[in-house]
Amino acid sequence: MDDVPRRRTVLTAVASGLAVTAGCLGGNSDEGPYGGWLSSANNFEEVVDRTGQDEVQVAVGAGSGYAFDPAAVRVTTGTQVRWEWTSFGGGHNVVEADGLFESDLMTREGKQFTHTFSEPGVYRYVCTPHRTQGMLGVIEVVDE
Repeated sequence: MDDVPRRRTVLTAVASGLAVTAGCLGGNSDEGPYGGWLSSANNFEEVVDRTGQDEVQVAVGAGSGYAFDPAAVRVTTGTQVRWEWTSFGGGHNVVEADGLFESDLMTREGKQFTHTFSEPGVYRYVCTPHRTQGMLGVIEVVDE
């Protein structure tokens, strides 16, 4: 009977593993662009340059359903960014880290949310329900 793990021991081990996993997915690293914000982001390979365009589209629920595509995009001031839902991965939203913009939680393909960026800067955003699953993005806005 001593060799059989007790329920509390098993639950403690599982909880510890979840805590470590959540810490690894939280984007706490300072490595990479934007202070490490994208270090655990799904679908991030490089910053996509879309400067000079009036409108840029970002897919919501790309890849495995838990990514933005592109995950990081550079635009010029005055650009309208349009996030468009794919219907993959369940309900998603787009929430800027400092509260500048926030969409509703949506699930249907083709739903859209737009924001026009009038000031240069780095705008970090997440899908709130899937942040710990790597659904992070960045809009970098530069002057022409």
